[in-house]
Amino acid sequence: MLGVNDVADLVRSVGFRCRECGACCRRVAEDSNLVLVSPAEVRAIMAATDMAWDEVAEPYPDFIDDGSGGEYTLAWCIRRTADACIFLRDGRCSVYAHRPWICRTYPFMLVDDDLQVSECPGLGTPLLPGDAHDAAADLCRRQAAEAAEEAALDAVYRNAAVPPGKRVVIDSEGMKVLDG
Repeated sequence: MLGVNDVADLVRSVGFRCRECGACCRRVAEDSNLVLVSPAEVRAIMAATDMAWDEVAEPYPDFIDDGSGGEYTLAWCIRRTADACIFLRDGRCSVYAHRPWICRTYPFMLVDDDLQVSECPGLGTPLLPGDAHDAAADLCRRQAAEAAEEAALDAVYRNAAVPPGKRVVIDSEGMKVLDG
């Protein structure tokens, strides 16, 4: 696993400055603004907004047939309107202080020891060392949080039995049967 300084060097070599254009929050192609969130991230947004779970999050759209008439998915996403994240208001994030890791670290993501970079108009802009270090620290924290979430999800998944004929979300907290 890369250390913060190594990641900072990679981020700095790419360069980035958010232009606050909101393109990452808008749907420009199918699922282009699909934001995966952990149960903890959903709960943080719920606490900040007084919204209910199903107002904040929706099941990841791809369901898997379990072979006995039930279906499951393994993730939650931030709800979206037809064209944007529900929290994009007047071109700004209305839950900015509580935004999920994927939003906090965009356009970067660590996959093992590789820095993945998504398309973004702000790429290529020189970064100060301190800003690169802050971005790298967030990326490393995100990677650790995602690894912990994945381990907890795996433990739940191994013991999950989807009720016949039901649609469920299996996450790190357990199995949630969906209504309708």
